[in-house]
Amino acid sequence: MTRSAPDSCPGILRLHEAADGPLARIRLPGGRLRPDQVQVLAEAARDLGSDAIELTSRGNVQLRRVTDAEALAERLRAVDLLPSPTHERVRNIVASPLSGRVGGWTDVHPLVGALDAGLRAAPALAGLPGRVLFTLDDGRGDVSGLGGDIGVHAVDADEYALLLGGRDTGIRVPAADAVPTMLAAADGFQELRGEHWRLHELPDGPARIAARLGLTATADPLEFGARHDIPIGWLTQSDDRVALGAGVPLGSLPARTAEFLAAVDRPLLVTPWRSLVLTDLDEWAAEQVVRVLAPMGLIFDAASPWLLVTACAGRPGCAKSHTDIRADAADAVASGRVALDGPLPPARTGIPASDIRTVGRQHWSGCSRRCGRPRGPLTDIVAAADGYHLIPPDPENS
Repeated sequence: MTRSAPDSCPGILRLHEAADGPLARIRLPGGRLRPDQVQVLAEAARDLGSDAIELTSRGNVQLRRVTDAEALAERLRAVDLLPSPTHERVRNIVASPLSGRVGGWTDVHPLVGALDAGLRAAPALAGLPGRVLFTLDDGRGDVSGLGGDIGVHAVDADEYALLLGGRDTGIRVPAADAVPTMLAAADGFQELRGEHWRLHELPDGPARIAARLGLTATADPLEFGARHDIPIGWLTQSDDRVALGAGVPLGSLPARTAEFLAAVDRPLLVTPWRSLVLTDLDEWAAEQVVRVLAPMGLIFDAASPWLLVTACAGRPGCAKSHTDIRADAADAVASGRVALDGPLPPARTGIPASDIRTVGRQHWSGCSRRCGRPRGPLTDIVAAADGYHLIPPDPENS
C-alpha cells in the first residue's frame, strides 16, 4: 500500500487533534516504567489531561485532552520519558512482558535498552514512520504474533529467528547479533520504503531486506498466531518473588489508581494487551496490592468478562464514531451480557446497545474503520447510523 499523505502518528511533541482535544502518545520501549515515571504520568493525566492514562495495543500510553503541551513535555523529559526529540515516535518496541521473571528461553529485556539506544543513535532512523513496530520475543510466542515489522524470536538460549513483516524469515542469528541485525533491517526499510509505512506493504519487502543484509534462511520458518492468554493474577517469578498481572477495563487507567501503583515502588510493565504487570513483590506486598487495587477497578481474576472486551475511542474522542462506544461496552459487561463461553450469537444488524448479548472476545467500534481491533478471531460490534451490527468471528479471515 502506497500512502499519499505523510505519517501522522502522534507523540509527545506532535499531538493529535482528537475530537475531544489534543492527544499525546508516550512511547514506552518494552512497556517498562519506573515508579517515579508512573507517578509523573498520573500527575500529568490529572493536571494536564483527562484524569486517565490510556493503554495502547503496543504497550505505550496516551493522554487525552492535553491542555499544555509544553508543560507535559517538560514533565516527561525530567523522568526520561522523552529522551530524544528527534526519535520519540520511532521507539515502538514490544517485548515479552514476563521475560526474565517467568518462563521463556532467555531474558529479552536487556535487548530493549540496546535496541532503543541504537535507534536513537542513528540519525536516518528518525525518519521511520511512527507505525513501525519492533518485537522481542523470548520464545514463548506472546509478541511474535502481534504483526510487527522487525523482530527477533528466541529459538533457544543463544539464537534468534529474524522476523520481517510479521513472519519468520527462516534466518537465524546469534544472540549477540540480534539487535545489530534489527537495526540494519530498520535502516534497510527506511532506504527502500518510499511512501510505505509498514514493512509488509513494501513489495517483496522481507526478501529485499534480507538480501540487503546478506542473510539467507537456514531453518524452516516458525508460525505465530495471536495469543490471548494474557498474564493476569498471581505469577510466581523464578526468584520466588511475585508478579501481579492486572487487567484494566477498556485500557483506561484512572490517574488515582496509577498513583497507588507508583506508591508500591516496584517496576511496572504495560503490556500490548492493555494490561499491567507489577513485578518483584514479596507475598505480603502482593496481597496488599490486590486488597487495595481490586476494589479500585483493576482486574486480577483471569475469568473476568472485562478481559474479553476491547473498544475504540468512540465519542466524544472521535468525530467519526456514531456513539459513545465505551459506555455501551461497559454497560454490557456490568449488566451481565458478556459471557465467557457458550454458543456464538448470529450476525445481526440495526440493534440497540441494550439488546447486545455476546460470547467470548469482542471489539466494539464506533464506525466501520474498527480502530484498535486486536488480532485474531473475535466478535465485531460495529456502530452504524441504524444501530449496532454484530459480526461473529471468521477465524480464516481474522
